[in-house]
Amino acid sequence: MHDLIIVGAGPVGATAAAALSGRGLGLLVLEARRDSPDEDRRSLALSWGSRLILERIGAWGDDLSATPIHSIHVSQRGGFGRAVMTAEQAGVPALGYVISYAALRLALMRRVQACGARMVQGARAMQVDGDTNQVRVRYEHDGETREATGRLAVIADGGALALSATDQAVHDYRQSAVVANVTTDRPHGNRAFERFSAEGPIALLPFGATFALVWTTAPEEAQSLLGVDERAFLDRLQTRFGKRAGRFEAVQGRASYPLALRFARPPRKPRVLLLGNAAQTLHPVAAQGLNLGLRDAFELARSLNRAALDDAGFAERFRGLRRADRNSSIRMTDALVRVFTSDLPGLPWLRGCGLTALDSLPPVKRAFMDRMMFGS
Repeated sequence: MHDLIIVGAGPVGATAAAALSGRGLGLLVLEARRDSPDEDRRSLALSWGSRLILERIGAWGDDLSATPIHSIHVSQRGGFGRAVMTAEQAGVPALGYVISYAALRLALMRRVQACGARMVQGARAMQVDGDTNQVRVRYEHDGETREATGRLAVIADGGALALSATDQAVHDYRQSAVVANVTTDRPHGNRAFERFSAEGPIALLPFGATFALVWTTAPEEAQSLLGVDERAFLDRLQTRFGKRAGRFEAVQGRASYPLALRFARPPRKPRVLLLGNAAQTLHPVAAQGLNLGLRDAFELARSLNRAALDDAGFAERFRGLRRADRNSSIRMTDALVRVFTSDLPGLPWLRGCGLTALDSLPPVKRAFMDRMMFGS
């Protein structure tokens, strides 16, 4: 019997496994993918707090080629008010970093392998079951159905297993995110932008010499943006975003995905925990989803020991421990989407007042930046 079975070796599951290194626990990690991490071209936004987590588990290094975010410019289209937040104001070297998913996954996979965990790649978990004494995870590997037993199962993969283990609440934003890398005619200076509009926010994150773009819009427009030629795409982006980042000159790697808020109810079986996308999927505004998942993984490692594994009520107590951070992250991102995409009369003026207040009140700004970097 294993002490812990982790389903999913993405950033959250791998962080949990690496953070448990040296505890003398028997870890089994089941990962559905076999492909090389280098094939994934996504970019990720990590907070300063997430960098500290990755440093503590030995997964942060120069090979990540992380681009620091020194400042963030927040504004709204068609209304007054803006806020600029800087790393200097927050008292940290950087508010966050933008890195490639492939680089982070490779660094974390190396740490998982170094910590002595048993990893099975190409293992598709199908069912989790159990009682107050143990859990059983059925998975398919190399055409065979197998079963692993353990004292705690952590589902860190937002696939079918998570859906079968718990009920989920879902709110469809009826929006899609168009992601790409764009270049402009001026250096980004390590400044990120969040530009709100009635159609949805547009984020530009410094990534190497380019910007990582996250453009939230209606699903129909998202499909249109994927199909138009490069110049038409850039012209539409320029019109929607404005000129504060310069003139858009090139775009690469366009893709789109639908946006919804999903959060899981407590699992139906004891000794089962959900982390990361298995527990909640947030709107990308403010880039809180992955950072929340990394905090969950690190706090799990801080809380877990043999005595905790002997206790059938550990999973429930850990959910209570993380409830405040989880709920506040869900409410905050959901509120930002609803408030900044509403066209109710008078609301643009109130939003402008809010941005102006945030920018002009240092204690409020510092508290907001701390919340973005470290959670609650």
